[in-house]
Amino acid sequence: QFRSVIRDEELRLYFCIVTISIALITWNIADMYSTLGEGLRHAAFQVASIISTTGYSTVDFDLWPTFSKGILTILMITGACAGSTCGGMKCARILLLFKGLRRNIRQMVHPNRVEVVRVNGKAVDEKVMSGVNGYLSAYVLILFLSFVVICFDGFSIGTNFSAILACFNNIGPGFGICGATGNFSTFSDLSKTVFIADMLLGRLELFPLICLFIPPRNRAKLTLFGKELRKK
Repeated sequence: QFRSVIRDEELRLYFCIVTISIALITWNIADMYSTLGEGLRHAAFQVASIISTTGYSTVDFDLWPTFSKGILTILMITGACAGSTCGGMKCARILLLFKGLRRNIRQMVHPNRVEVVRVNGKAVDEKVMSGVNGYLSAYVLILFLSFVVICFDGFSIGTNFSAILACFNNIGPGFGICGATGNFSTFSDLSKTVFIADMLLGRLELFPLICLFIPPRNRAKLTLFGKELRKK
C-alpha cells in the first residue's frame, strides 16, 4: 500500500521540510567547500541528524552562515513524525497548528462559517485540537522560563537559546560553547539542573512528568471533571 503512505499529509510535510532545508543549506554553504557534492553531503547529514534528534555531526556547523544555523534551529523545534521516538514538536502537531490557524483566519473573515480541520481527509476531533494548543502553550512557557534562568550564566543569547532547545528537544549539540565541538560543562550547576529537567520533560512530552507534581486531591478533581465532560 505504497500509495496510501505517500498520501499521508504528515509524511509529505516531513519530506518537504527535509528537502527544502537541505537545498537551502547547500546553497548557503556552497562557497565553504571545494565541491557542491561535499556541501550537499554535509547539509544532508546535519539536516537528517537534527530533525531526527539523533545528535551526530560530521562538521562544525557552528561555523556555517547565520542563515543555515537559523534553519537548523527551526529543525530542532520541528522534530520528526508523531510515531517516532524523536524529540521536538513533531510534524503532526505542527500540521494541526497550521490548519487550526488557517481555520481561525477564515472564520475571522467569515464569522458564520463552520469549518472542520481535516487531516488525510478525516475530521480532527476538537479535543485533539485543544490538546495540541495546550501542548504548544506548555512548550513555549517552559522554554521561556528555562531560557530566563540560564541567562544568569552570562553567555550569549544564541548559546543560551540553542542550549535550551538542544536539551528540551533532545537534540544533542547546540551552538556556541555547546556546539558540535563543545559541551555543556561550563554552565553553572543551576543551569545543568534546568537542562536535566528539560531533557526529561521533552523526552516524556511534558504532561506525564508535569502530572507527577499535581497534588492527589487536584488529580481526583481533574479526573471527575474529565468524566463529566465525556458524559456531556
